[in-house]
Amino acid sequence: MTAVRYRVRPAGPLSGTVVVQGAKNAALPMIAAALLARSGQTVLRNVPAITDVQRAVDLARLVGAHVEYHPGDRLLIINAADVTSPRLPADLTRLFRGSVLFLAPVLHRCGEVIFEGAGGCALGTRGLDFHYRGLARLGAHIDEHGTTIQIKGGNLQGAALYLDTPSHTGTENLIMAAVLTPGRTIIENAALEPEVLDVVAMLTTMGARITGAGTGRIIVDGVEELHATDYTVMPDRIDAGVLAMATAITGGTVKLVGGTVLDHFGVAGHKLHQMGVELATAGAVTTVARTGDLHPINVITDTHPGFATDLQPPLMALATQATGTSYFRERIHDARYALVGELISLGADITVDGEKAVVNGGHPLRGAEVVAQDLRTGIGLILAGLIADGETVVTHGAMIDRGHADLIGRFTALGADISRDEN
Repeated sequence: MTAVRYRVRPAGPLSGTVVVQGAKNAALPMIAAALLARSGQTVLRNVPAITDVQRAVDLARLVGAHVEYHPGDRLLIINAADVTSPRLPADLTRLFRGSVLFLAPVLHRCGEVIFEGAGGCALGTRGLDFHYRGLARLGAHIDEHGTTIQIKGGNLQGAALYLDTPSHTGTENLIMAAVLTPGRTIIENAALEPEVLDVVAMLTTMGARITGAGTGRIIVDGVEELHATDYTVMPDRIDAGVLAMATAITGGTVKLVGGTVLDHFGVAGHKLHQMGVELATAGAVTTVARTGDLHPINVITDTHPGFATDLQPPLMALATQATGTSYFRERIHDARYALVGELISLGADITVDGEKAVVNGGHPLRGAEVVAQDLRTGIGLILAGLIADGETVVTHGAMIDRGHADLIGRFTALGADISRDEN
């Protein structure tokens, strides 16, 4: 496997204009949703050129869809007329969690779906239980064979569904399962993320009948068929948040181009304001600026509209440069503090006790070799490298490629000293 490294050196405040990429967490379910149309060509615009999208394209092709991918134009054209293979192979499903979003579309198109490589005790894992239990409530038959899950359609019928926690992938999969299922399906405790609303909007243009998106109670009245559509993916609020925090950690001024970025920030926008970061929107442009000292912060991650867990690592990197002590409480992902040890290697003063982390800010960081143990850890380390003395080498950089398009090009255009190599 190719080893990817990012090399970052301090180069002063970031400045200029940068385009926010399309939303990763909207594009992936939309690629899966496109398989629900039995004829025509679905066109997806503003699709981010990231490795997770490429893997979703590969998976769509494996089940029989004809896909034209133009990453330079951020464009996908999907013709799903010939979807016939129910198998989602392990060599792809193990590479990206978004593969689970193909369960419902492939089930509808093929009458069954075979999900390989789900890992031990797949039916009881947090990653799949929202999906399989909801599909079972709709009438699907589910069997586990080692690391493979086989789901057969049977006689699907609308039903009342409930999510123990408002999982956005769980919500999206159940919506995609319900849109072609006869009768009415009600999904309680549904996720509220803007990306979920964007997926619902796309499905609606395909002919789906969905109400209640954004309320926590979604009602889906099944229809007989869906048609292809032309849809533009919303801007990525996580990518925008990272760009804003990169601006803040360097004390720069940057204009983010990408539509309603500030509206989607939610709590993250308020927290940046509290830290001394200015955010101002004029039309499709949001200006981010930080001229004074950074103030410490108190953050509790939560499901939307709470503070997004995906933005916690870059915010923690930012907090290392605040004057005072910041407090973090991670309520979503147990492994989200993987960044802590890497930041300590750069000279940060951070302690962790269970779900709580304390960041004593104001300590200068020094460059070192660190590891991107996951996508969000990786981008947090990139931000730290922007102000760390010397060179910061972020290994396992392929993790970063999963979620951020043209990172080198966009950061370099803002004045960052950053490069990428692979061997």
